[in-house]
Amino acid sequence: LPLDPRVGRMILAARDRGALAEVLVIASALSLQDVRDRPMDRQAAADQAHAKWDDEKSEFTGTIRLWNWLEGLRGHRAGMVPTADEADKPTHKLSHRQQETQLREQFINIRRVREWRDIHTQLHTVVAEHNWPLNTAPAGYDALHKSMLAGLLGNVGCKSEAEEWYLGARGIKFHRHPGANLSKKPGRWIVVAELVETTRLFGRGIAAIEPQWLEEVGGHLLKRQTSDPSWDKRTAQVTAHERAS
Repeated sequence: LPLDPRVGRMILAARDRGALAEVLVIASALSLQDVRDRPMDRQAAADQAHAKWDDEKSEFTGTIRLWNWLEGLRGHRAGMVPTADEADKPTHKLSHRQQETQLREQFINIRRVREWRDIHTQLHTVVAEHNWPLNTAPAGYDALHKSMLAGLLGNVGCKSEAEEWYLGARGIKFHRHPGANLSKKPGRWIVVAELVETTRLFGRGIAAIEPQWLEEVGGHLLKRQTSDPSWDKRTAQVTAHERAS
């Protein structure tokens, strides 16, 4: 695939898990700056406008909601990602000027929306060349996020029990980005789209994951150690503890 290897890995996983439509939208969004504007003098108003797309556990899910809202403005039902949410479905097409007015009112950057659609079209073309069909049924949370995780295994984190930082791969420590588009704090285990260092190391593009997914998706990267072998009379076999890192 003529793509960043991480994006290519997400797409391949999504093809196999029935989440290709969703992952093409998210992968194209990760290739550019967030389309949501947050002017210094109107941050509270922007946050309030953007909150309608926020999800409790995943900024990736929020990205899908935003995409469907944007496609709804254009009346492009075919361009929308499968969803069970009736509120996301378009009702009528707005004129070009009306669309731009809506985008400004919701603090959405018009130029970056165009870039997002262009990149999505390019990814869609790559997939079409391989004759990989898009899923017509909504992808479940597990299928979508396992697909994303396949390309982001270096960006996982486990929250410290006593403090607010996360322990990441290679022993790094990072914090949840304060501008995360989530309606609640994420769980103990997360994956992030990128790690950005400013005043400290932050994770951006956050989604909650289950720790067992790491063994399923990234088993080839795990190092395993066994210890404390013992004989189990009930099952008549040797048992031991296994630690994977």
